[in-house]
Amino acid sequence: MGGVEERGFLRGSDRTGQECAAGSATHPACLAAVPRGAFAGPPTMPHFTVVPVEDKHRAEYDSVEGLSWVDYREPAAVPAPGDSYDTVSSDGHGNHKENSPFLNSSEAGKGGDYYDRNLALFEEELDIRPKVSSLLGKLVNYTNLTQGVKEHEEAESTDGSKKKVSKSPSMGTLMGVYLPCMQNIFGVILFLRLTWMVGMAGVLQSFLIVLLCCCCTMLTTISMSAIATNGVVPAGGSYFMISRSLGPEFGGAVGLCFYLGTTFAGAMYILGAIEILLTYIVPQAAIFHPSGAHDASSTMLNNMRVYGTVFLILMAVVVFVGVKYVNKFASLFLACVVISILSIYAGAIKSIFDPPAFPICMLGNRTLSRDQFDVCAKTIVKDNITVASKLWELFCHSTNLTTENCDEYFLMNNVSEIAGIPGAASGILKDNLWSNYLEKGEILEKAHHPSVDVAGQKNNLHLYVLSDIATSFMVLVGIFFPSVTGIMAGSNRSGDLKDAQKSIPVGTILAIVTTSLVYFSCVLLFGACIEGVVLRDKYGDAVNRNLVVGTLSWPSPWVIVIGSFFSTCGAGLQSLTGAPRLLQAIAKDNIIPFLWVFGHGKANGEPTWALLLTALIAELGILIASLDMVAPILSMFFLMCYLFVNLACAVQTLLRTPNWRPRFKYYHWPQLLVLLKLDEDLHVKYPRLLTFASQLKAGKGLTIIGSVIQGNFLETYGEAQAAEQTIKNMMDIEKVKGFCQVVVANKVREGIAHLIQSCGLGGMKHNTVVLGWPYGWRQSEDPRSWKTFIGTVRCTTAAHLALLVPKNVSFYPSNHERYNEGNIDVWWIVHDGGMLMLLPFLLKQHKVWRKCKMRIFTVAQMDDNSIQMKKDLATFLYQLRIEAEVEVVEMHNSDISAYTYERTLMMEQRSQMLRQMRLTKTEREREAQLVKDRHSVARLESLYSDEEDETEPVPENIQMTWTKEKCDAEKRNRGSAVGSFRDLISIKPNQSNVRRMHTAVKLNEVIVNRSHDARLVLLNMPGPPKNTDGDENYMEFLEVLTEGLERVLLVRGGGREVITIYS
Repeated sequence: MGGVEERGFLRGSDRTGQECAAGSATHPACLAAVPRGAFAGPPTMPHFTVVPVEDKHRAEYDSVEGLSWVDYREPAAVPAPGDSYDTVSSDGHGNHKENSPFLNSSEAGKGGDYYDRNLALFEEELDIRPKVSSLLGKLVNYTNLTQGVKEHEEAESTDGSKKKVSKSPSMGTLMGVYLPCMQNIFGVILFLRLTWMVGMAGVLQSFLIVLLCCCCTMLTTISMSAIATNGVVPAGGSYFMISRSLGPEFGGAVGLCFYLGTTFAGAMYILGAIEILLTYIVPQAAIFHPSGAHDASSTMLNNMRVYGTVFLILMAVVVFVGVKYVNKFASLFLACVVISILSIYAGAIKSIFDPPAFPICMLGNRTLSRDQFDVCAKTIVKDNITVASKLWELFCHSTNLTTENCDEYFLMNNVSEIAGIPGAASGILKDNLWSNYLEKGEILEKAHHPSVDVAGQKNNLHLYVLSDIATSFMVLVGIFFPSVTGIMAGSNRSGDLKDAQKSIPVGTILAIVTTSLVYFSCVLLFGACIEGVVLRDKYGDAVNRNLVVGTLSWPSPWVIVIGSFFSTCGAGLQSLTGAPRLLQAIAKDNIIPFLWVFGHGKANGEPTWALLLTALIAELGILIASLDMVAPILSMFFLMCYLFVNLACAVQTLLRTPNWRPRFKYYHWPQLLVLLKLDEDLHVKYPRLLTFASQLKAGKGLTIIGSVIQGNFLETYGEAQAAEQTIKNMMDIEKVKGFCQVVVANKVREGIAHLIQSCGLGGMKHNTVVLGWPYGWRQSEDPRSWKTFIGTVRCTTAAHLALLVPKNVSFYPSNHERYNEGNIDVWWIVHDGGMLMLLPFLLKQHKVWRKCKMRIFTVAQMDDNSIQMKKDLATFLYQLRIEAEVEVVEMHNSDISAYTYERTLMMEQRSQMLRQMRLTKTEREREAQLVKDRHSVARLESLYSDEEDETEPVPENIQMTWTKEKCDAEKRNRGSAVGSFRDLISIKPNQSNVRRMHTAVKLNEVIVNRSHDARLVLLNMPGPPKNTDGDENYMEFLEVLTEGLERVLLVRGGGREVITIYS
């Protein structure tokens, strides 16, 4: 190679080498391709070698004729204007004066992105359709923190100038999802109401209640998992995850239900804490005391209201002042729950061989309230004298043993004592299997216990253990359901998770499985260890006002009492922390306009106004004052929330919408306008366009088939009707579901513009246009054959519609073919909304393409890190939930080859020749007019042309009178025409066209090399030039770009994002 450094050379085509070998080595094209001094012998060579220029060797080649250096580095690295690089001057009209047929270096100063030699075809739109490398570069810095979210620790920092380095999310499945879900699911119902539920419903129906509730949350968790794996999970909790995935309408509905449920959950937890405090820890702290035997319940409710309001205010202040401390104490609250549950299991095991002593006093088969007397007997022996017991005094209203005023039931029945905790080995389970629902005010009775059934005095009912509310299966479901909620706690920490798409499904499902097993086992243990009347005793009156579940625990009932109190307080704080932030997020999205005020807060982002509203709503729950009344309200809100989530996922799955691609598998199609061309017999010219449309839609979504007939509507109405019927028949054959619309217009281009604008209605309007390729445009000297095509491309771009152009559509498979192997290759050059990514996914839904694999290629330039690009692209596809092989193709900045130069020269010579031929068209039409009727000519051209005649109409009467001036002008015109044809030989290619041809040739070479055996190649379609003078060259560029490929789908996105990492 004569001393030229052979590092990283790129060989030209054999065809170019043979052309230059056959001619002179001094031909400009050949000299342009080979640096001076590169010939070591005769000029006949099989290949040309082009040496890329590197920085340190630039000076060696600057003096070489016809060779320029281009800087592809970042703009910051572009040399100063004073550097001695080649420049290109401008003529003042935006056109560069061409001292060389090659790309010159002055354009490098404008930024490498716009003037990459390998992307010159796309440079006019790089501001709105960025390079893939630019897009992936932004994704590297992507954070899943939502806009405007700040860490509270940073905001509360006293020194504003010192900014903490933001930590990347690092929480795993255990700490980030599993344990928070466990803490939120286990709560007040487990400790205060589960034993009572088992007593009322029996073990079997309790199993059914737990199963129903757990299945409901499990199904919702599966739906949540599908949402979580349907794109990047944004920070901001479950509301953000649902609204960004399913849309603001569903998100707003779910968010409001979730907000109200969380708020009432805070009220329920506070009421539970007060119940534990006043009933089991310090009963003497009650402010109101019953004046009579029947006032106990009302005074208890008033105590709950007062203490509940105080607790609510204290908790709201804690949340307002130091929310970060609430999160820090979360682990302590969880430890209380775990220790309490473990003490239940320990007590159940101990009860097998040493049951705890909690005797129950029975009068006949009725259960007595033990807190009003100490000895379970009618009489006691005191100093060898039988005297009346406290029980006798209560029933007979006398301290002596007289029976005048005694309760008849008391006299007729014996007093006995039975074990409250018989133990797991006692066989009590068979008595507790069946339900024993009670009405309000009924006395708790032990079945099959000896008793005489007589009426007693009503004023003594307070001495028995009574049912405070009427119970049924559905009532118990409503009360128990809040104990299985809390499944969204993991998604609320989505911003802190290392991999939310993995952690949320796994952690939440494991938490539900764990808590479900705990609930099932507790139901079984309670039924097997505790006496039935004790189970039905809600407040533990029969066991001396002890917490019923505490009587079973080991080592002491106080373990569960203290543990449940702190865990309940912690859960209340968590609810009052989460609910205001949820309301703030909904308000900021402006879904419900009048909530906008609650989107504001303190400077550090704390939702002050939302916290105030949350406290007011929680106060409504506090004023209800009954845990059993608040729990069903809470259940309704959560059930509605879960309904929306499951319904949305079910509808998305049934409709198989393209943006619904969850990676978790257990759990809008493009609306097409297909523009068909009809032949002279009004038959569909390319029926495979309909086949392709049916495969792309897979029977889903809207398809509109449109066609244009040229002529007058009044005269061609019958033809339009016939054409419409023909298209409908073809749609039935190809199984395309949709509508047909045939338009009659004087100009085909105007008819197509009308179709693009007016087809469809409302939400059924098309968003994608399918357009056939204008075959034979090269062979026709008439520009109308391709101007309609380019005009349609411009119309779709202006309307922000996506455009699909299947090239070689006759080679596309029919609906009866099956591809059992092969690849669908996507060449992603620029990003214009993601349509390129979506189309293969849609095609693979059809049986023809289902077994094809998807491969995505992208192009790396000289200054791109191809290894990092491949990693980023793989991550991007993972977030898009698309399975595909990824490959980054490096395109080095090789100089423009002789073949590219010759191809450009031929293209411009042809364009110039056709332009000159069109100038003389008037003369030919004059001659034709003498021998043929004008209308027959027009009819003939309408059959062979795609568009209307754009030249000036030939007058009906030709004036053949010649004057001397006319004769001289005609001679001058003919002379100039001949001179113009002679100029074709010495024409010099436009520099911009050379660069664009270089892009087409290089990309085509790479694509054919990698995808020559692909079943289908999808490729970004460059936009038409802004200057309409280059339209014909644009067609040539597209031809070169797709040369040698059997099936190509040119894709031009509408600019709107149709596929995102969120949905």
